[in-house]
Amino acid sequence: MNRALKWKLIAGFLLVFLAGGLTGAFVGASHMRHFIFKFHHRGDISERMRYRLQRELDLTPEQVAKISPILDRAAAQLQQMRRDTGQRVREILDETHRQMTPNLTDEQREKLKQIEERHRRWHHGRSPHEFTPEPSLTP
Repeated sequence: MNRALKWKLIAGFLLVFLAGGLTGAFVGASHMRHFIFKFHHRGDISERMRYRLQRELDLTPEQVAKISPILDRAAAQLQQMRRDTGQRVREILDETHRQMTPNLTDEQREKLKQIEERHRRWHHGRSPHEFTPEPSLTP
C-alpha cells in the first residue's frame, strides 16, 4: 500500500467518524429538546415542586407529607390559570382575525385560514387535552 492511499484511507475514516458524530449530536440534541419541552410543559408541577423543595430544604418525609396537599392545590391553581390565559389569548387572536378579515382580499383570507390551521395543528400536538375553538373568518 503506497503512502498516498494510506493517507486517503485515514482521511476517509476521519470524515466518516466526524459525519457520524455530527449526526449523533444532531439527533441527540433534537431528542433532548423534545424531552425537555415535554417535561417542562406536561410534567406534573406538584411533583417537580415537591422534589425541588425536598432536595433544597432537606425536608423530612413527614414534612413532605404535610406540605404535599398544599403543593397539589397550588399546582391545580397554576394549571387552571395557564388554561384560562391560553383561552383568553385564543379569544383575542380570533377576534383580531375576525376584525381583519373584511380588509383582506380573498387570497389573503385563504392564507390567513392556512396560518390558523397550521397554528391549530401545532398547538393540538402540544396540548391535546385542551380544546381549541374554530375561529370564524366570515366578514
